[in-house]
Amino acid sequence: KMLCGGKKPCFAVAVCIVTLTSMVTLSCLRLQKLSYLPKIIEEGSRCRGRITYSTITPLKDNRTFIISAYFDNRESKLTRVIGIVHHKDVKQLYCWFCCQADRKMYVSEATIDVHSDRFGFPYGAADIVCLEPESCNPTHVSVHQSRHGNIDQLPRFEIKNRKTETFSADFTVCISTMFGNYNNVLQFIQSMEMYKILGVQKVVIYKNNCSHLMEKVLKFYMEEGTAEIIPWPINSHLKVSSKWLFMQDGTHIGYYGQITALNDCVYRNMQRSKFVLLNDADEIILPLKHSDWKTMMSSLQEQNPGAGVFLFENHIFPETVSTDVFNISSWNTVPGVNILQHVHREPDRKEVINPRKMIIDPRKVIQTSVHSVLRAYGGSVYVPMDVALVYHCRVPLQGHLPRESLIRDTTLWRYNSSLITNVNKVLYQTVL
Repeated sequence: KMLCGGKKPCFAVAVCIVTLTSMVTLSCLRLQKLSYLPKIIEEGSRCRGRITYSTITPLKDNRTFIISAYFDNRESKLTRVIGIVHHKDVKQLYCWFCCQADRKMYVSEATIDVHSDRFGFPYGAADIVCLEPESCNPTHVSVHQSRHGNIDQLPRFEIKNRKTETFSADFTVCISTMFGNYNNVLQFIQSMEMYKILGVQKVVIYKNNCSHLMEKVLKFYMEEGTAEIIPWPINSHLKVSSKWLFMQDGTHIGYYGQITALNDCVYRNMQRSKFVLLNDADEIILPLKHSDWKTMMSSLQEQNPGAGVFLFENHIFPETVSTDVFNISSWNTVPGVNILQHVHREPDRKEVINPRKMIIDPRKVIQTSVHSVLRAYGGSVYVPMDVALVYHCRVPLQGHLPRESLIRDTTLWRYNSSLITNVNKVLYQTVL
């Protein structure tokens, strides 16, 4: 009490300290914000630098790999660059914007947001986010480690999503990543035809490699207009793992950079597609209450206004347990699994939570992982299993179970007539 000279002086000192601290904090925040604002570094020059069309472009530090740049004005006027970075080594990056109209070059310091789902790998998906100049709408951006440098030496990336488009698709499926000399031809064709029956207009595939036969099938779907193939030569730049979890084995990134590809696919289709499905080629989000995705999503949106993410429970239909029904002789020469013969699913395990796959409104998603979104504007909905499930035909997870312990689920057979007809058409034009 004596030190303070009474309660009132003590209170006054406390108020002063709090006020001063607040002022300093606000000043720091303002200064920090100012440091991210675009600054003019060059005037009176035309836009230069080599425009790159590669899917994966390494920067000179060889710790940063640029995938694509997208305009994002959901919160402020900014460019969001989807990339892969070393989570420790990459500390500072800058966006170089050229404004053709006023012949000025601007540089913005980037916020580097490494996605939380790295699963222990040293490299991970990252959003490299830069505020754009207010005075213009740049068409291209370069990313550099410094505010200074030679623009002629820097790759330039087109900033996509600048113009609002009318949707060219209700449903787009993002499949990432095709690797390991992929040759499950029959199941892939069946999945594609099921997607089309259920309502897909576009399937985007991030392709690392596949068999020669699979190439023929992909070519067919590209020419048909259903498939969009994104080359994904990630193993030319990084040591990739085919596993999702880091095993201390010297690899750089998990599952061939799947998470980065999925995020790129979300932004790539943000202006083009009403909904985006994030699943693998051996997975089908299968409605149980509705006949197709459109009626299902209409119902789910009506029940969940404002939701932007719909999660569907994954169920394993082991490829080791089959029925003789739909044993179509002409299909037996085609490599891969015939999903119509696999209608027994593994039961739930008490101690295991089934992973989920998603149908999202891409305009409400900021960052996604494989089984959930990391950041989004709307809510997430766990879709009950009586509405839909993920039909996932693959090697069993509960291989010890006898056939009678599995659950017979013939939902897929509702589509058998259309599916068989459509698959045959594709096979006779590609494989048979």
